[in-house]
Amino acid sequence: MDEIGLLHGSPERMDVRELVSSAGKAVLDMMEREWQPLSANELEHRLDQVVEEVLESDLMAKLQTQPLPTVCVQLLQSKTNAGPQNVASATVASSLPEEEAAASDGQPETVDSTAVQHISDLLQSSKSKARMSGRARLSLSHTVLLSLSLLSERISYRSVSKRFQLEKGNIHRIFFSFCERINTLQEQQIRWPVDREALLALFPFSSQLGIDELKEDQGVPQILGVLGHTRIPIRLPVGKPDTESGAPVEKKPKKEAHPNFWLNLELVCSRRGQFLHCRISKGSDLDRGRTLGDRLKQHPELIPSGSCLVARAGYPLTEQILTPYRRGCGPKEELFNRTLEEHCQILDRSVASLKTRFKRLTYLDIGNNERARAVVLTACVLHNVFVNLGQVLEEESEKENAVIEEEDGEEDDDGVRRRDTVAGLLLNSCDFLSVSRTGQE
Repeated sequence: MDEIGLLHGSPERMDVRELVSSAGKAVLDMMEREWQPLSANELEHRLDQVVEEVLESDLMAKLQTQPLPTVCVQLLQSKTNAGPQNVASATVASSLPEEEAAASDGQPETVDSTAVQHISDLLQSSKSKARMSGRARLSLSHTVLLSLSLLSERISYRSVSKRFQLEKGNIHRIFFSFCERINTLQEQQIRWPVDREALLALFPFSSQLGIDELKEDQGVPQILGVLGHTRIPIRLPVGKPDTESGAPVEKKPKKEAHPNFWLNLELVCSRRGQFLHCRISKGSDLDRGRTLGDRLKQHPELIPSGSCLVARAGYPLTEQILTPYRRGCGPKEELFNRTLEEHCQILDRSVASLKTRFKRLTYLDIGNNERARAVVLTACVLHNVFVNLGQVLEEESEKENAVIEEEDGEEDDDGVRRRDTVAGLLLNSCDFLSVSRTGQE
């Protein structure tokens, strides 16, 4: 009996048996998890992952074995420019089918992966915690190529799906995840210049002014940037509730487009064509630079002493923002307006470059305001990236802001006085040059 008691009733023996039993159950549970058949959803998910990994490996193998790389950035060349070629937009083609390659504009002349690699490095080094979505675990460089394809070309998700051999729904998720990541670089890439950077960005108001007139105490400012805006058409079906207000969109006559069928893109552009300021709002927003003007008044340190912004009519005339004369124009006013218009063409060229590089901005087939804004901001951030890389487009520009020129902007007394002073000095300088030339003859 003692031996039986020791075998079955001893606490030590019971502990050992419990431990052995627990270990056995753990082994059985592990084996069941490993060998039990997957559910239908789990099986489909794993099959998708395996197939996409195989496709990506096959794509990488093709890229390495082909004599001419198929991933390229198309180069567009100005027809009238016989000098150094400017690198064009990131119109990206990757493994194009024959019919799509034949329909592409221009021929890929050289391969330049600098921009793709630079954008990939920016995303890699960004502090954003946002993760690239999509089950297809594309490399970062392939994600950049895919997203640039959608931005740079007027092509459908289906075409990109065939090109990159990914499902269409996954393309959609990857693209908007890319836009979300690029948006986090706004403060880094689109920033207002301050201190020494601002001083280096200044340029003369007019080449006709002499050294004396250019002195700060003579009242002639230098220019920090050009203020203006453009419109980006978007899809917003009539009767569809606004994503922000929740109110239904009222029907408009056919000849009058509803203002929320586009986004207003307000920009301040430097002489180099960089965007120093970017504000995206609904088409019904009638701000017209007032928010920026108020900010500059409240923070005068943002504008270096003896400098200003210039803009077309319709924007507020302040001491920091000079706009053209609207009524009663004589020789002085006309000369001032012509000088201002020359500077405003800097903005026109930058906007033309933006829309040429990113052709999707000609019409965003997106009915969601937030996503449309994200795409527009992505294009603006990448525009500055390309400008910083020296990849500049030389495109014919069209005059922007034609709509708001019909309206008069607000004018304050300090702005009126400063504009009159500059206009007078421009006229005096022009008269002096005319007299000098006559005397020489």
